Amino acid sequence: MRATVMYGAGDVRIETVPDARVIESTDAVVAVSHACICGSDLWPYKTMEHSDTGRRMGHEAIGVVDAVGADVRTMKVGDLVIIPFAYSDGTCVFCHEALHTSCVRGGFFGVEGMDGAQAEAVRVPQADGTLFVLPVSKDDALMPSLLTLSDVMGTGHHAAVIAKVSPGKTVAVVGDGAVGLCGVIAARRLGAEQIIILGRHADRIALAREFGATNVVSERGDEAVERVRQLTGGYGVHSVLECVGLEQSMLTAISIARPRGAVGRVGVPQGETMAGSQPAFYNNITVGGGPAPVRAYIDELLPDILEGRIEPGKVFDRVVGLDDVPDGYRAMDQRESIKVMVEP
Repeated sequence: MRATVMYGAGDVRIETVPDARVIESTDAVVAVSHACICGSDLWPYKTMEHSDTGRRMGHEAIGVVDAVGADVRTMKVGDLVIIPFAYSDGTCVFCHEALHTSCVRGGFFGVEGMDGAQAEAVRVPQADGTLFVLPVSKDDALMPSLLTLSDVMGTGHHAAVIAKVSPGKTVAVVGDGAVGLCGVIAARRLGAEQIIILGRHADRIALAREFGATNVVSERGDEAVERVRQLTGGYGVHSVLECVGLEQSMLTAISIARPRGAVGRVGVPQGETMAGSQPAFYNNITVGGGPAPVRAYIDELLPDILEGRIEPGKVFDRVVGLDDVPDGYRAMDQRESIKVMVEP
């Protein structure tokens, strides 16, 4: 089968690799119908050192079950399923606490030798706890929005939950990538009264406004902090969704939170330390977050997509076949595209 392999910064190739197959009795093999490129994939695309063996890429997909192990009970060959970016058994103490990304038998796709989802097929460990069977066909018009439940919509929602977004609150979203844009959807869905998007790309800002952003701040650094304070009567916002992962974005997030506010951080950190720890301490700001347990959020978010109340699939502005995935990386890296969908 064909799959995406990254060998180093800027070096993405489509190669023939061994076919995905059932290895453990709890595995399933899924033929990928829709996948995508994540903003977090751009970090190794910028910085990865050369590897002779390469790294299989991709962790967001929908597909059709092609084979199941002997102990798989909740799905059958032919079912259409969401593949969340982390696999989990669904039975451990952390899965029962809705924290599937900390599953004691879990892990992540596209790392540590695991199959990547930017491929024709993928082996899914712990299939019963990982995969979510969809009630639609793979040709359904809602497929782009359903695909976001494998990562970016669930991740934006996680940021909003951790940041304690609730009706009547003021919210700021740091970052105008796909996760930040889905964070705007999540904040509006949870009843936020004012939603400020911090970003500067015209196409993304237009989409943020469509999703429910009430204000736009295009400044950066101290100027951005001052502008947010101007928009909030000098107090700052109740909730901040940090969707970038850089030192400056984290410092900005903490600086624009009002005393006793909360920051939900879901941007993959690119540094070893957290910026802004002293202002967070002295202003009693809650800072939390991490890899989103998106499997736990599908049941809550799916009805809103099926019934047309939210349309997170609009973050996809380019569709490519598997052969054109390398150009999809280039387009996202150069900000020519918000998020690229892949149809192998």
